Amino acid sequence: MGALAWLIIPVVAVLLAALWAGWAQRAPRATGDPASLAEHRRFMAAMERTTAGTAAPGERVGR
Repeated sequence: MGALAWLIIPVVAVLLAALWAGWAQRAPRATGDPASLAEHRRFMAAMERTTAGTAAPGERVGR
């Protein structure tokens, strides 16, 4: 009976590891939130507008 227990423990561990590996490798879900994505695009556009081609006050452009 003891040998059977020692055999069952690794078998259960392998099954649990296989289930976890399958769950970890699944494809990511789509966010499905277009309002959030649009907000992120507006944020990125604003960041590009405010930093493109302008130097900060007090910063020298040519070193």
